[in-house]
Amino acid sequence: MQNLQAFLPFILLFAFMWFLIIRPQQQQQKKRQKMLSELKKGEKVVTVGGIHGTITEIKGDVLTLRIADKVEININRAGVGYVLGKSE
Repeated sequence: MQNLQAFLPFILLFAFMWFLIIRPQQQQQKKRQKMLSELKKGEKVVTVGGIHGTITEIKGDVLTLRIADKVEININRAGVGYVLGKSE
């Protein structure tokens, strides 16, 4: 009984950390992985560096973004920060 009382604060601290820090971070990571796996040609994205562009081609983990007329760059799929929407 004495040992349980000694470890109770550590158990409560771990539970607190799990529900407020670790679990939400895991859910956010799953959401990001899903977003990256569902990228499609024609979607407007913003890179983690802040570059806005439209996906023109996807080859594995390399995306080609059109960032201006006749200006295209290649980026890694993980470099996409978020999706703005689809072009018409």
